Amino acid sequence: MPPSIPLSYATCSLGTPSTPLEKKLSLLSSADFTGIELAFPDLLSYASTLHNREIAPTDYESLTSTARSIRTIAEKQNLTILMLQPFSNFEGWPRGSPERDDAFARARGWVDIMDAAGIEILQVGSSDTPLDKLSHSGGDGDGLRKDIVDDLRELCDILAARNHKMRVAYENWCWSSHAKTWKEVWEIVDAVDRPNIGLCLDTFQSAGGEWADPSTQSGLIGNVERGSNGEKELSRRFEASMDELAANIPKEKVYLLQVSDAYKPKDGPLSGEVVDGTATRGRWSHDFRPMPYDGGYLPIEAVGAAVLKTGFRGWFSMEIFDGGEDGKGNEVDLGEFAGRARDSMGNFIENCLKQV
Repeated sequence: MPPSIPLSYATCSLGTPSTPLEKKLSLLSSADFTGIELAFPDLLSYASTLHNREIAPTDYESLTSTARSIRTIAEKQNLTILMLQPFSNFEGWPRGSPERDDAFARARGWVDIMDAAGIEILQVGSSDTPLDKLSHSGGDGDGLRKDIVDDLRELCDILAARNHKMRVAYENWCWSSHAKTWKEVWEIVDAVDRPNIGLCLDTFQSAGGEWADPSTQSGLIGNVERGSNGEKELSRRFEASMDELAANIPKEKVYLLQVSDAYKPKDGPLSGEVVDGTATRGRWSHDFRPMPYDGGYLPIEAVGAAVLKTGFRGWFSMEIFDGGEDGKGNEVDLGEFAGRARDSMGNFIENCLKQV
C-alpha cells in the first residue's frame, strides 16, 4: 500500500463511548493508524471522566479544556486528530427560528473545541430534518437550497475567522431529507464557493444509497433479483455515477474518504417506516456496517476507485458500526479488532488502486 495514503479511524467505531478514550487511542496507534476522527460522544464521555461529573453537550468551557487534554494524549500516541464529528442538522432552518440560533451556537462551541484540540476539519452531515420543518424562503426547493448554501457559507466564514486552516467537510447521508447523494452535496459545495469547504465521501453512503436498499427482500433498490438483468442495470447506473464522480470532483475538494461496508440484515428487510425519528437507512447505518471483506455486500471498491481516480491520495478513514448481521452487537477483543481493521483497510486500498 502506498505510504502516501494516510490512515485514520473514527473513535466511535471502536468499543463504545464508555470505553476509555486513552485505550482507544493506544490501540489505534498500535494498529498503525496515524489519525483519528474524534467523535463527539467520546469527547463527552472523556470530559465527564476528566471533570468527575456529567458534562452537558453545551458545556463548551469544560469540553474545550477536555479537548486540550485529548490533544496531548493524541500527540503522545503520534496520532493526528483529523476531524470532529458528527455535526448534524445544521443547515436550512428557517431564518430567525430558535433552531437556527441553536445550530449556530453549536457551531461556535464546536469551533472552540476544534481550536483547543488542534483539529482542522469539521464534518457536517447533510441534514435529515424533515423538509416541512426547514426553511421555505421563496416558497420552493430553490429557496431552501439557497438558504442551505448561505448557512454553509456563514459556517465556513466562522471557521476561517478562527483559523485559516479550518475546513468544513460536507457529507451526503443517504437518508438525508435534502441531499442524499454525492452529486447533491457536491452541487451545494460548489455553490458555497468557499476555499475551506470540501467533501467527506463515504463508501457506505454512496453504495448504500444508490445501489442497495435494506428494506427490500433482495437488499437492492427496486427489490431487483441478484443476478438478474435488473441488477445489471442497477449496477450500470451506479458505475456511471462513480465515473461521473471521478470525472467531476477536483481532488483538492475531497477531504477524506470514510470506509465501511454493510450487511444485508440477517433477520429480513428493515422496516421502511421512520422509527424513533430515524429513517430506514439511518438505522441500517447505525448497526449494520462492518469493515471491508467482513460479510458486507456493497460495491464499495467502486467508490474507493472512483475517489482515487480524481487524483486524491489523502486520508482514508475507517468508520464502521458493526452490530453483526442481526444488528444486535457482539463482544470483540478491541486490540484484535483494530488490527484487523488496519489489514482490511490496506487490502481495500490495494484492491481499489488496481482499478485506477
